[in-house]
Amino acid sequence: MSLVALAISSVALFSFNALQSTSIKGTVSPADKATNAWAMSSTDTLKAEVLNGAFEIKDVKAGTYSVTIEAVDPYANATKSDVVVVDGQTTDVGEIVLQMKQ
Repeated sequence: MSLVALAISSVALFSFNALQSTSIKGTVSPADKATNAWAMSSTDTLKAEVLNGAFEIKDVKAGTYSVTIEAVDPYANATKSDVVVVDGQTTDVGEIVLQMKQ
């Protein structure tokens, strides 16, 4: 009986860990002036679309990233540096406000 309980516990533990994802999310203003969000570290570059002013970059490894929002003219790309990502958690960078190109 204890072997069955151990097997069930193991399956439940691995299933729970599989559901946890590590991601970076945020919003962009103005919402319709951004196309993509990029997360870059010394070992990774990841991308997600900005939809309706929101983005979520999934399957991010733990570490420190710069998040860059790719903007359309007449707005300039915007970068938020030193974004710390912890394994199994979603890191919310908040609102990134785009500025007009100078």
